[in-house]
Amino acid sequence: MKPELMYLVWVTILTAVIWIPYILDRIFVWGLLDTVGYPENPKPQSAWAARMKKAHANAVENLVIFAALVLVAQDLGVSNYATVSACAVYFWARLVHLAAVTARVSWVRTLAFLVGFGAQMTLAWQILVS
Repeated sequence: MKPELMYLVWVTILTAVIWIPYILDRIFVWGLLDTVGYPENPKPQSAWAARMKKAHANAVENLVIFAALVLVAQDLGVSNYATVSACAVYFWARLVHLAAVTARVSWVRTLAFLVGFGAQMTLAWQILVS
């Protein structure tokens, strides 16, 4: 498997498991029955869990872009140092973004997001100039 696809798999796995901690918090705060039901007046979740849920939504939104770029690059046979590096940087940027959003570290969150965006644009550029 090409490295770009392996990073796509890892980013997808990361995105797929982000929900687990904030749902565990919901069970702790609301109780199991309200978590699986539709409570009328649920208690607010822990602040970190609410932030993690937002980070999860952001990860899903950006996975669409990243996956499309990786798959187009693979289809066109575009694979080089820049594409592999961009995929690696994207994975680590998303991990840092998740941690920074959850821990409420504003500047790190923003920087990690911008680094991930830069990795996406690097992939796009490599596709366009191939």
